[in-house]
Amino acid sequence: MALKVYIESLGCSKNLIDSELMLGILQKNGYEITMDQKSAQAIVVNTCGFIEAAKEESINQILKMGALKANGLKTLIVAGCLGERYAKDLLEELPEVNAIVGTGDYERIVEVMNETLEGKRLYYVGNVDKTFEEEHKRVLTTPNHTAYLKISDGCDNLCTYCIIPKLRGKYRSRKMEDILEEAQDLADQGVKEVILIAQDTTRYGIDLYDEFRLPKLLDELQKIEGIQWIRMLYSYPEMITKELIESMKNNAKVCNYLDIPIQHASDSVLKRMNRRTGHQQLRDLIKNLREEIPEIVLRTSLIVGFPGETEEDFEILKDFVKTQKFDRLGAFTYSMEEDTPAFNLPDHLSEDLKEQRQKEIMELQQGISLEKNQNKVGREMQVLIEEDLDQGEYLGRSQGDAPEIDGGVYVTSESPHKPGDIVRVKITGAMEYDLMGESVDENELSE
Repeated sequence: MALKVYIESLGCSKNLIDSELMLGILQKNGYEITMDQKSAQAIVVNTCGFIEAAKEESINQILKMGALKANGLKTLIVAGCLGERYAKDLLEELPEVNAIVGTGDYERIVEVMNETLEGKRLYYVGNVDKTFEEEHKRVLTTPNHTAYLKISDGCDNLCTYCIIPKLRGKYRSRKMEDILEEAQDLADQGVKEVILIAQDTTRYGIDLYDEFRLPKLLDELQKIEGIQWIRMLYSYPEMITKELIESMKNNAKVCNYLDIPIQHASDSVLKRMNRRTGHQQLRDLIKNLREEIPEIVLRTSLIVGFPGETEEDFEILKDFVKTQKFDRLGAFTYSMEEDTPAFNLPDHLSEDLKEQRQKEIMELQQGISLEKNQNKVGREMQVLIEEDLDQGEYLGRSQGDAPEIDGGVYVTSESPHKPGDIVRVKITGAMEYDLMGESVDENELSE
């Protein structure tokens, strides 16, 4: 009888793809995949180790899964970023863990699984700069109509607060032909929305082709039948070029949506973060994007409470948020991480002050988001149906909503729909982060 394996995937969508690849490798080698952790005989926890909150979540999940050993669980393997970062410590302090597999060694999951079943405790880490191996096929865990598509791994930006280069290695692009082949395979499986991910999507291709190839990649993805939406996440502001904007404008399948992690708006803070854009450059970029693509939805993420952030710095950030009016925004408190340059900076702020500043930003953004949503009432938009809520009510997403991180659209319809349908919806109501609407008969669509 095949051994039942369950994978718990934590953290970002890039981690999720690694989990899906491990599922594919295990399935190919005769393991049975189960979605029921309690019936599993082997469990892999694919962890995040980016900031303190993520580390705590990962440890809690490891302990939770370890408790299942009392019910017949034979082996517990820790994979991903936390394992890469703290392999020895985890094995020493958590006896329920049988093995550690780092970010560059997940392809050894079958070998590791077999060795733990023989009673060994081991770890494989340190292979963070490995090249892509393209022969493995993923088992998708996202809804059938949506899939993430990793175009590169690692990062060369060296932001002072970030541990990712040590956990994921240097920036490494996948070959374009391999990405397009996987995208075609996803389309053949019924995927309608592909979401391009990397630590920095805008740098795609520079290491392989000596030029930035994201615009060309979008042009080629546009040609794949079946794919209807192409979305980009993690687009660094300094490399949002004229060519990229033109590609977005010219390719109808590319969502008018950009996720631009700016992190701050004060030049002094940005400099200490080792960011490559300044306050005025960010303003100019946002202005240009909205002029070139009037319907564009802009998302960003901010870090408040970075070491040395003064009241003046914070006021600059608040003014930037007020005036630039991002459609989507997430604010996070600075997490003090060992082995990063920012760890040794002077003038760290108290947790209370960091949390107070985060609350101020998010309350400010809540009002902006509500205003933006109210302005959409009366308009029509495409909505990708995600869930049947019963009795003619559905939950979906517009092109301006990425899964998991953004809001949704609650849709009423006299016609039946199923997850994966893309329907035209007239917006009838607005909340802070979500919209409400009615599906519109195709024959009645306004231009």
